[in-house]
Amino acid sequence: MTKYNFSTVEEMPPLAFSLESTRMIPTGSWRHVRPVYRDKNSPCHITCPAGEKIPAYFELVRQKKYAEAWYKILEDNPLPGVTGRVCYHPCEAQCNRAGYDGAVAIHNIERYVADKNLQNKKLPAAVESPKSEKVAVIGSGPAGLSCAYQLSRMGYRAIIYESDHEPGGMLRYGIPDYRLPKKILDKEIKDIETLGVEIRTDSRIGGNVAWNELERYDAVFVAVGAGHSREMETPGEDLKGVYSGIHFLRELNAGNVPKVGRNVLVVGGGNTAIDAARSALRLGKRVTVLYRRTRADMPAVPGEIEEAEKEGVHFEFLVAPVGLSGDKGKVSEIELVKMKLGDPDESGRKRPVPVKGSNFSLKADTIISAVGEEPDLSFLPYSFLKKGIRLLVDDDYTTGVPGIFAGGDAATNPNGTVVNAIRAGKEAAISIHEFLGWRSRSNGASHNAVTPEEVNTFYFPHGNRVKVPTQTIQKSKSAFSEVNRTLTEEQALTEAERCFTCGTCLHCDVCMTFCPDVAISKDESGEYVIDYDHCKGCGICVEECPRGAMELIPEGAREPAEEVD
Repeated sequence: MTKYNFSTVEEMPPLAFSLESTRMIPTGSWRHVRPVYRDKNSPCHITCPAGEKIPAYFELVRQKKYAEAWYKILEDNPLPGVTGRVCYHPCEAQCNRAGYDGAVAIHNIERYVADKNLQNKKLPAAVESPKSEKVAVIGSGPAGLSCAYQLSRMGYRAIIYESDHEPGGMLRYGIPDYRLPKKILDKEIKDIETLGVEIRTDSRIGGNVAWNELERYDAVFVAVGAGHSREMETPGEDLKGVYSGIHFLRELNAGNVPKVGRNVLVVGGGNTAIDAARSALRLGKRVTVLYRRTRADMPAVPGEIEEAEKEGVHFEFLVAPVGLSGDKGKVSEIELVKMKLGDPDESGRKRPVPVKGSNFSLKADTIISAVGEEPDLSFLPYSFLKKGIRLLVDDDYTTGVPGIFAGGDAATNPNGTVVNAIRAGKEAAISIHEFLGWRSRSNGASHNAVTPEEVNTFYFPHGNRVKVPTQTIQKSKSAFSEVNRTLTEEQALTEAERCFTCGTCLHCDVCMTFCPDVAISKDESGEYVIDYDHCKGCGICVEECPRGAMELIPEGAREPAEEVD
């Protein structure tokens, strides 16, 4: 490196400077690209099945506008207190902060907002005027509740028919209290009713309510879920002491504690299996989960598996049931065969293959079978609507009969999660709206998401992800009280500050500060204005933007529309 050592001004080289304002020089004539402001979508928003506008409600949280943040979530999801507890939060897997210092705890913030509004009974008004059409919804699980809620917001009268004595479907009867307290579910269902949705419980279609009674409705949405456990199809499955996972959880959640022995074996690897195992543990039993594939292949939410292990649930992998045996009609033993993984099956996972001569037995007082769930569609008069065990639907949730729609776990291509059922209900409501002759509102976000490379991390100090408060392990496994706790306000605000707010301009003035041509200013409304007579297209503003809310486009090109819905 050359070192300059000038002793007099005369020895210094000539310097370029101006005695007049630099704005007298129209540097815009040099430009071949121009900067534009363009709010884009965050990856969390795009990935959220319900379509929640996460950066928008995070900004309201930072301003401590908790009611407004709640209303923003309710535009897409009527059950934030539920999903804030039981959602598998795919949004966090795509968070741009994940590779920086850890994904933002989005679902914990969602839960905080919902719990902050537990006493708030003032819901946002319907977004459209009242309409004369009526829609019947069969089932009050997450898909049915979501559909009826969105229809009500559109001005329709939505009536839910629920066969059980209380609404909620598997939210009420399939998810234990340690994950979802009933008071949270009750509150959010009451909110939906307050908006105008009518829920008729003890009303079974094909039972005390004939199918032809639905003919007076302008449309029908079938959302009965998958409330029946599949059988293991092994000898001895009819012995006493053998429960299906759904039946076991249903009885438990209804207050009828099933009679289980000291040694409980749970067959399966999904969420129902894990819920049943952790529930049996809370009844003071020794619990082992038997699964035919590896831990990595388990379809249950990984966090739930980890919590089960911490609480003391044991796992046996690569084993499958062959038969059950018992004494005096009651199960006492299960015969298993060891498995190895072969070629991939239709699910993309490696197919489990029995290992010849590897059979062995385990003692058991109670066996809970949780090998999958399926819907009961026996009430439908249209057998041709089915594909296998589910209703065949198109991408817009239409069936082969005009006016009949279906979604959630009763329909084809189910995901088996609460938030995907909420999405199905929301999107089905939009399809019903269009079927009834109305123009639909915007449905879903563009897939143009801000990438990690577009975020200028210089402006974001490192900070650890919040540690969610929990009960002690000893207390957790001895009671059905909620394991995970709600964040404190301080924790919620600190975590909300970690959000990059990808793609959303927050008027931080960085672009205006760094513009070398002083070509960026604010108008009377506080919005940024670029003086293109003096902007030479250097791109410094775009490079410095913390959130990727600016971009350079070729000179003369049409300015792109905003991507955020």
